[in-house]
Amino acid sequence: MGFTGLARWTNAPPQGLKLVQENLQLNHNALYKGQWNLSISLYRSTLSQVLPGHPDRTIFTLTMDQNVFVLVDDPAAPNRADVVESGQEALFLQRHQHYRYTFLTLRPPSGLEQLLAQLNARWKPVREVNTQRGQPSQQLSIEGHIYGIGTDWIVRVGNVVLPGGAIRGMVLEAEYLPLPVLQSPNKDGSSEMLSNLLTSILPMVADAKTVAVTISDSQWEDVLWDGEEQSDATPAEEQTEDDIHAWGSAVPQRTHDWMGINRDRRSAFLILGGLRSESLLG
Repeated sequence: MGFTGLARWTNAPPQGLKLVQENLQLNHNALYKGQWNLSISLYRSTLSQVLPGHPDRTIFTLTMDQNVFVLVDDPAAPNRADVVESGQEALFLQRHQHYRYTFLTLRPPSGLEQLLAQLNARWKPVREVNTQRGQPSQQLSIEGHIYGIGTDWIVRVGNVVLPGGAIRGMVLEAEYLPLPVLQSPNKDGSSEMLSNLLTSILPMVADAKTVAVTISDSQWEDVLWDGEEQSDATPAEEQTEDDIHAWGSAVPQRTHDWMGINRDRRSAFLILGGLRSESLLG
């Protein structure tokens, strides 16, 4: 698995998926790899019905293969970056257990619904399509295909499908396999190499509107923050004290965000962020 870039073709026509497929096969010699299917659900807290004035908390879930990526949004809590900037992080953590966003990975796909049902938790799916316990209530889906270009590139393209069947544009994802990590010089974390490929796979359609979906390293670190992990972490100086190859100030090791499950996590977060920015997810 490698570094991934994401884009939205917001005004793709109904035949957009076929046009992209033809362009990939004719101009990039792409080979079909399989289907690309994601499902996204939305839950809202019902606590405000019991405590008037309590801000609504929201859970967004994205199911990818056998994993469910869960984003919890609590608007009553501050963003970690704001707390760090204020210099009050230690004081904040003495009184609170989380920041505004919490990002989790669960499996199997029906695990969250079963947990909420067993706990009788105050969360309600926005669309109660399936009443059977353990069946997720799908808010929208991404339905498309996966292609390979040579040995270095994987391209995923899919329609964004609303519950009624209407199509709201497309999602395009390009993955560069040789690089598990890429230090982007751009503040938003975008890559010119990936952006150029995503642009090249779009067919020549008049007035096509595309938007790059990006996340900066600082934003990603906020989402990945783990209080228990941070409290158990070994200081960098102690980690390198006995290392004969260490010299000068210690540099913390960087997690390979685009390897294994971490690649899927970051991809899921980008997709959720892009669709939320267009108000497609409540």
